[in-house]
Amino acid sequence: MSGGVRVTVVVPTYEEVDNVEPLCRGIRSALPDAHILIVDDASPDGTAGVARDLAAELGGLEVLERRGKSGLGSAYRDGFRHAIDAGAEVCVQMDADLSHDPEVLPALVTNVELGADLAIGSRYVPGGRTVDWPWVRRSLSRWGNRYAAGMLGLAVNDATAGYRAYSSVALERMGFDAVRAEGYGFQIEMTHRLVRAEGKVVEFPITFRERTAGESKLSGGIVREAAGLVVRLWIADRRGRRERRRRGM
Repeated sequence: MSGGVRVTVVVPTYEEVDNVEPLCRGIRSALPDAHILIVDDASPDGTAGVARDLAAELGGLEVLERRGKSGLGSAYRDGFRHAIDAGAEVCVQMDADLSHDPEVLPALVTNVELGADLAIGSRYVPGGRTVDWPWVRRSLSRWGNRYAAGMLGLAVNDATAGYRAYSSVALERMGFDAVRAEGYGFQIEMTHRLVRAEGKVVEFPITFRERTAGESKLSGGIVREAAGLVVRLWIADRRGRRERRRRGM
């Protein structure tokens, strides 16, 4: 990875006081020149305060504090906009719960430097795996990804993956500001938008580990939102194709 590309790692947080320090230190070790942007939703456990203390020590770390818990997708949209406006050429997204290994960061960024619009750390390509997940959650995740890919024709194995790097140019071209989904739905809609904008997607294998501290943010509502979103995107695609045919395009 060249040192000239400006990279921002965007990390949404809510009640991640036990994880934010080891995460930030891991990011700094893996990508010494990257900027770290913590987007905190007014965590009552003091997550933002720990991050601010780390910023004074590590440098290149910024805390974007929001007034309340507004959702994962909203946090990424605000974080990406903040990063791009500050000059980031590559925007990385990763979870705060230590499920994503910071050592993979150079590979993510290098794939974007080499021409990918989106590099996905994938659990569902050869060599990828999940660790310490119950079989029900593993099955739900695999089914959800196959459902999304089949319905929307994405040709992506892990459309719900949360460990990604985007070209800032591609983010602007795909209109990321208009994405309104949250949770798994946010990842799916972002993937759908990038594919429809003819962006290049690269997947490579990662090991995803279940969090060891804090509580999972996954809920039945998030899963239902994602399933409904896929149907709405499929309908929108069909309408778009009909309109193009009507216009003779």
